[in-house]
Amino acid sequence: MKTVRVVAAVIRRDGRIFATQRGYGAYKDYWEFPGGKIEEGETPEQALEREIREELDTAVSVGKKLAQVEYDYPEFHLSMGCYDCVPVSGKLTLLEHEAAKWLAPEELGSVNWLPADLEFIEKLRAGGDAVR
Repeated sequence: MKTVRVVAAVIRRDGRIFATQRGYGAYKDYWEFPGGKIEEGETPEQALEREIREELDTAVSVGKKLAQVEYDYPEFHLSMGCYDCVPVSGKLTLLEHEAAKWLAPEELGSVNWLPADLEFIEKLRAGGDAVR
């Protein structure tokens, strides 16, 4: 099975987490943490900085790694590194997603997450660092 290496940004503000809704592909309309594929020669941090700039027209500072999620989709294996990120410039403008929300911890179950992202939320909750 093909492995796809990706990174995801956990952007928090006032106790809420930024979530985006996919506007394309087989998983259109599912919710996810913004991010994307790691290109050859990039570190995960570089990939995350690039992806957030491309998707949200925002520069971020990539902080600590919160979790590593390994998930088998029917078509591929996803290996996703999840990182705390802080916007340093820009306004989180949607360039690729169809919607976005700031979700409080108790609201995380109110959207239809991609399976790997849902697994990440469960890891965060179990670890206690999650959703402060």
